[in-house]
Amino acid sequence: MNVHHLELFYYVAKFEGITAAVRKMPYGIQQPAVSGQILQLENELGVKLFNRRPFALTPEGDELYDYVYPFFSRMAQVEESMKGELGKHLRVCASASVLRTHLPNVLERMKLRIPDLKLSLREVEPAAIYTSLLNQQADIAISIIYGKLTDGLKAEELLRLPIVLLVPETCKVETLDDLIEESDDGTGLRAKIPLVGLPPNEALQQIFQKGLQERKIEWNVSVEVNSLDVIQSYVRRGFGAGIAVGVPGESGEKFQAEGCHVIPLDDFSPLVIGILYQGLIKPIAQEFIDETKLYAKNLV
Repeated sequence: MNVHHLELFYYVAKFEGITAAVRKMPYGIQQPAVSGQILQLENELGVKLFNRRPFALTPEGDELYDYVYPFFSRMAQVEESMKGELGKHLRVCASASVLRTHLPNVLERMKLRIPDLKLSLREVEPAAIYTSLLNQQADIAISIIYGKLTDGLKAEELLRLPIVLLVPETCKVETLDDLIEESDDGTGLRAKIPLVGLPPNEALQQIFQKGLQERKIEWNVSVEVNSLDVIQSYVRRGFGAGIAVGVPGESGEKFQAEGCHVIPLDDFSPLVIGILYQGLIKPIAQEFIDETKLYAKNLV
């Protein structure tokens, strides 16, 4: 049976006629369309469900109405419940630093307007962000936007963060060029010191390597780690150079890294941070997006 046909029959039976049902149904539909679809339902079932004039349900119509009434009669109640409780439940996934440093400011402002706001916040590694959204474990994700989006995912940009290069304080260089020399065979360029970097699947590492390739510089990772904090620690201890991101809100006019010297990479592509979601989003998620955009705008 077609569920929509059952819904139309429910309204016809409830309001005792097709004409009355068309006038009182919660959405617009023409009378001939209702008549035609009810007739299809009767043909599928092989029974007559009601007499038209005067209106009266047949015994088979009474039986079917008793069957569909508990579901369709509660639709308005379910909608109200969804909008009331689930409509105030927001699920967000992001990195630990975003959850710890930035989201409290955004959510604090939202909670002033929505005192009964319910939150589910999940720390998720960048590689697992897409999976969390596609499996509907989160309404919204805040993450790096890089590469082509698939599976109906949508993105809205928040910030563009500059990439910088960290070197040990003892390394007296001012630009990337100061670290580069010709390769032994004279066919390209290479770095003079090792590179402390992220795994090759990380977006930041890919952006940095793409920038190197555009300049025909070969600089492979010698020490692979899994976070920017660890990169800074190993650079500070003299293991080589490493990449970092200029984060809004850092003290001073420029990005600072304790024990490291910072070299700007102004001509490299920036790291784009944004909001990711799938399909249509509920109003409270849209409110979160608007509030987060305002917060991000005030950071720069």
